[in-house]
Amino acid sequence: MAISKKQGVAVGVGVVAVAAIVGGVIAAVNLNRPAEAEAAAAPAPTTANVTTDDIHWVHLDEPVAEAVAALEASGFTPVEEGKLTVAHSAYLPPLGYIPEGETEAAGTEPNIGSLVAEALGLEYNPVVVAWADWPLGIQSGKYDLITSNVTVTEERKELYDFASYREDLLGFYVKADSDIDTIEEAADISGLKIVVGSGTNQEQVLLAWNAELEAAGEAPAELQYYDDNAAAVLALQSGRVDATFGPNATSAWSARETGDTKLVGVVPGGWPLTANIAAATAKGNGLIEPVSIALNAIIEGGQYDEVLETWGLETERIEKSEINPPGLPKS
Repeated sequence: MAISKKQGVAVGVGVVAVAAIVGGVIAAVNLNRPAEAEAAAAPAPTTANVTTDDIHWVHLDEPVAEAVAALEASGFTPVEEGKLTVAHSAYLPPLGYIPEGETEAAGTEPNIGSLVAEALGLEYNPVVVAWADWPLGIQSGKYDLITSNVTVTEERKELYDFASYREDLLGFYVKADSDIDTIEEAADISGLKIVVGSGTNQEQVLLAWNAELEAAGEAPAELQYYDDNAAAVLALQSGRVDATFGPNATSAWSARETGDTKLVGVVPGGWPLTANIAAATAKGNGLIEPVSIALNAIIEGGQYDEVLETWGLETERIEKSEINPPGLPKS
């Protein structure tokens, strides 16, 4: 079931995202960094209101017996007895943010964390942390779990256990009334002007596709770099550029809230490899199997889909949670 709450959204601004007033509506484009890198660079959240009619918290009616049994058998001891202490970074919707007038984080990542706690029969105990602080906090046992847009990597798997719950995607977005319907491969970007962040995974995708186009004698895309995200938004709305390419989650939220843009294609965040977003806990502490059971229960029960639909992230859905899936290779 879901609990609906009308409220404003407190959005982290600065390098994370910029909301610009364009034609009387608010539009946000996140261009410079992958979402987790954005969080690492972000200052403490400041307030900018992006109104939304209904924000839902999805809940379970009762714990999941299999997950509870697995937790009891695991030998895992929570930081606080009877509670699951879950770390979250809170900078921007839909991933995590502090609603206006509230103190606890909301968004996809907090709701996933709360559902895991409920499935395990534990009280949900959220803690908002800076991105840079979670690794040591998880390793030291200060936090039991983190659900905060963490991408699985082979390097991280040496220190943490993971249970996947979302696919990490990059998204191509165009104006809502654009004639562009699909961007899925190199041929689709030929001759387009595309806004992309310098030094990002998405830039590497476009550079590789451009090389493919040039080798075939076709016109490459023209990559557009903007230091100011508000200027990039204006460029897209005015038609000076054709598309933006960046982290799908935040762009999906903007498209859902404003109606000014539409998704026309996605690419795995670790292109050409698939990247998974996962819950993480300290290596070998016994918690990850119960968490994976909990995640698969909410996937099968429909609560998972309800969370994704609430925040416009249906494209990032996975069929099944896996323990320690293949991660992005060490750089």
